Amino acid sequence: MKHNRGNSTCSLDLSRRRLLKATVITAGTATALALLGGKPSPSFGGTKKGDGETRLLIGGYKFDRTAALVDGSIEIAGYNVQFEESGIGDLNTHVFSGPQTLDVTEIGLHPYMLAFANEGFRQYALLPVFPLRTFRHKSVFIRNDRGIAKPQDLRGKRVATAGYSSTSLTWIRGIFKDEYGVAPDEIEWVISGKDSSAKEAGKISRQENILPEGVAISMGPEGRDESDLLESGEVDACFHAAEPRAYRQGHPNIRRLFPDYRSVEQRYFAKTGIFPIMHAVAIKRTLVESNPEIIRAVFAAYSQAKHVAYDYLAKLAPLMDSLPWIGQEFEETKKLMGDNFYSYGITPNRKPLETLFRYSHEQGLCSRNLQIEEIFAPGSIELTES
Repeated sequence: MKHNRGNSTCSLDLSRRRLLKATVITAGTATALALLGGKPSPSFGGTKKGDGETRLLIGGYKFDRTAALVDGSIEIAGYNVQFEESGIGDLNTHVFSGPQTLDVTEIGLHPYMLAFANEGFRQYALLPVFPLRTFRHKSVFIRNDRGIAKPQDLRGKRVATAGYSSTSLTWIRGIFKDEYGVAPDEIEWVISGKDSSAKEAGKISRQENILPEGVAISMGPEGRDESDLLESGEVDACFHAAEPRAYRQGHPNIRRLFPDYRSVEQRYFAKTGIFPIMHAVAIKRTLVESNPEIIRAVFAAYSQAKHVAYDYLAKLAPLMDSLPWIGQEFEETKKLMGDNFYSYGITPNRKPLETLFRYSHEQGLCSRNLQIEEIFAPGSIELTES
């Protein structure tokens, strides 16, 4: 039996690899040439190795939409790409105050905004590539013994969070103010001493722990995470990008504020057109200055990798993945949000970007209301996907 399962796994893996290869050769190549104006990509900077190769070190997560870049199915012409997987908190710290050895890296969008506006950080510039975006109504967890039935019931309540100025928390507070009239200063915030998602997200960076003035904020006890505080009843609710451990384990007094969050988030998108952006991609400014064309090449590679994932969802996911109706979910998502629902580029994403800029300034986090043209790399504003 073990032998048969092993052959089956191998067969599935090979089939997916064939699909990836085929996609790269057909649609992927066409997309790349379109993005590069029909011209082959020139050879760029990066780090010259002793054997004459030019290495480009990229950091980030292996999502379905970046997997082809991670495993080398999608290449960046002229470069020997090496990909390092890491949690976002650690990537933020690496870029803002660490060794900065990564040439290109996934980055927390709001931490980057805070470093740019408040600290004068300029060593990396953003590209309009957004490897992680997700709706956030799902990220609000409450105790069901505190009289909380709707967002307005959170006024005057104690809410735990692991990183006050993280991208996800800034989005949630902004959405609650815009959609439900609940302002951040109407809630008492408790910053937990630990983060239950540290294994996946890395250590919280300094830019995710910025605290504004005029808001009631206290520090939770050392050694206890946000799930501990919610479970013990020391707080009434928890805002967190990941599901608290107590919720995953089925604690009888803990539930989501929006049990049918899928419908709530779909109505939010239908009303606002916003698919919240969590992470962007940053590139070293010295690399851009020496080789301006690298912007197009990196943008094209991320776009191709995403289209490989789209093709997999359309052709093979209904057979190879375990969820019985994943194909229908893919079709319904396109019907609501468009074929390229995970869009890159500034034009389709100007509204969510400017909304987060406004949220940050309104919440007393960014020292000023940022403009798109100042934080994205020169030459990247006009990039579009074909």
